[in-house]
Amino acid sequence: MTEGAARRPARPAPTTPGQGGGGAAPPALAAALIAALLATLAAPAEAQELTLDLGGEGGTLTGTTLQLIALVTLLSLAPGIAIMITCFPFMVTVLAILRQAVGLQQSPPNMLIVSLALFLTYFVMEPVFTEAYAAGIEPLLEDDMAIAAAFEAAMGPFRDFMAGRADPDTFTAMAELRPDAAGTALAPDAPLSILVPSFMLSEIARAFQIGFLIFMPFLIIDLVVAAVLMAMGMMMVPPAIVSLPFKLAFFVLADGWSLLAGSLVRSYF
Repeated sequence: MTEGAARRPARPAPTTPGQGGGGAAPPALAAALIAALLATLAAPAEAQELTLDLGGEGGTLTGTTLQLIALVTLLSLAPGIAIMITCFPFMVTVLAILRQAVGLQQSPPNMLIVSLALFLTYFVMEPVFTEAYAAGIEPLLEDDMAIAAAFEAAMGPFRDFMAGRADPDTFTAMAELRPDAAGTALAPDAPLSILVPSFMLSEIARAFQIGFLIFMPFLIIDLVVAAVLMAMGMMMVPPAIVSLPFKLAFFVLADGWSLLAGSLVRSYF
């Protein structure tokens, strides 16, 4: 081998299409492939149609418009209706008192308590909802009844429910606050302006009565733990922290959730 051949630079090895930067796909080709894939995925979505049929083929524009207005109004008033004319105030108040009696501040969280109260409310109020739908909402959707008449018909089952649960003394006290309603008797056909607040106050008062019974066992546990700590000379230890595990164990061993839910539901039947 001569000296010139030894100093000659070696040729670079040829690269295959899958190696190095020379074999990378051009950006234009990659963009074209991505665009084709997106077009293929979007094709079925373009073929779908979104329709909203409220009045059927024989429905008029006025009937469809009124149905849509009634539906939007009902959806906007649903939270207020659930609070005012159902057993939701009673359920959520008792559950909140239970959490405070156990000594827990954020467990169960508020969202869980409200959700449980809503499902218990639906369990109790399902017959009333069904009757109200058959009496007022269904005829309204079929254009067989005007909105005002449908509202009165749908409120009939709720009036019966509230009149059966409202306290007579509370209703009389509320009626006497209005000069034009003095002497009004507690009945399903009573004015809603008197029947609804009387029903809500009666439900809250009943929830407080049950809350007193719920508080007593846990209060006894707190007193026993406080007395034991005082006898042991541990006066600097907060009794609430020491009694919390015992209260939780007592509630779990007694199957408190099932007992409480069953008692709340049975109070309406």
